[in-house]
Amino acid sequence: MANERYDLVVIGSGPGGYVAAIRAGQMGLKTAVIEEDKIGGVCLNVGCIPSKSLIYASGLVDKIRGADTMGLTVGNVEVDGKKLQEWKSGIVNRLTTGVGFLLSKNGVTTIHGHAEFETANSLVVTKDGDKQTVEFDKCIIATGARAATLPFLPIGGNVMTYREALDIDWVPETFTVIGGGVIGLELGTVFQRLGSKLTVLELTDALLPGTDPELVKVVERDIKKHGGKIHKGTGATGIKKAKGKQVVTAKDKKGKELEIESEVVLCAIGFKPNSDRVGADKIGLKVDDTGHFEVNASRQTNLPHIYAIGDVAGLPWLAHQASTEGIVAAEHAAGQTHSIYDVRAMPAATFTHPEVATVGIQEHEAKEQGLDVKVGKFPFTALGRAMSVGATEGMVKMITD
Repeated sequence: MANERYDLVVIGSGPGGYVAAIRAGQMGLKTAVIEEDKIGGVCLNVGCIPSKSLIYASGLVDKIRGADTMGLTVGNVEVDGKKLQEWKSGIVNRLTTGVGFLLSKNGVTTIHGHAEFETANSLVVTKDGDKQTVEFDKCIIATGARAATLPFLPIGGNVMTYREALDIDWVPETFTVIGGGVIGLELGTVFQRLGSKLTVLELTDALLPGTDPELVKVVERDIKKHGGKIHKGTGATGIKKAKGKQVVTAKDKKGKELEIESEVVLCAIGFKPNSDRVGADKIGLKVDDTGHFEVNASRQTNLPHIYAIGDVAGLPWLAHQASTEGIVAAEHAAGQTHSIYDVRAMPAATFTHPEVATVGIQEHEAKEQGLDVKVGKFPFTALGRAMSVGATEGMVKMITD
């Protein structure tokens, strides 16, 4: 194919990439977005959107099963996993189709294939063995991150990452999560509310590391209340099969060995940035010790005409952060050099049961900064609205200086 040249090329069409491409198109740049999988990236296809759909459905099941406390007799709730998956997939398809329309409407060319740098101003895009060269003046890398795995825990069959777990069309009798972070607990509590017996293994001494411990206790208490088992300070060491089930072997910090039999095992130990998939070393792009691209306030890498945004550019890995960074990078690339990423307080939410939402620094972070910390709390057990909807677990917590 003949070489094409663009003012700006965006690699990746997730919530960072597609927002950046649309903004660049709006500002008059000849723009292309390159996507090797599906438009919308992880968030729309195998992340935020499908997980929140399943989270809502499982919460509804939980509500219906507890409706008798309100005098509502519903009967036995049956989960049709295949129909649930069809519903979830329909939502995803509508959204990804909509994003494709927005890209086209704003003059953005979509190129399908895997992109790697050939030079500092060109990419080779490969699809089904065919290659084409795409040249650019400026480029935004928005390639996201992928699930980290363990060498002794091969993914396949009923041993899964979040991608495979989101497509389960039945309710496993037992569900074991390795990793008590956001992804592990969100999906773990989905299947617990659908009817699975949940077990969580977390290597550190706390679930949801980095989250206010007082709020984490509420989530932990709810998991246990619904029959879940939690092993903190416990690391998985291997896996084997016995009687058609997966058996995870683990060891706690005291050296005690455990064996946990489970129908499905979810590996949710974190993510690895996709900085190693674009040929960055060929052109001298710098990454830090964690594999993220080093960027400045305008999201420029050490090569000023190449930007990096979203999960591939550092923590926290949040879709709305990626979108904001995408706008900053696109505007800067279009000549608005005053456009910088400057956030004082970023909202974040963990869609466990109950949900945990925060904005600004948390109590332990404020104390670590030496601030004169004052804390105000209001428990939901005393809130009329919470009582009327049967959601009295948790609190509002205000941190002030």
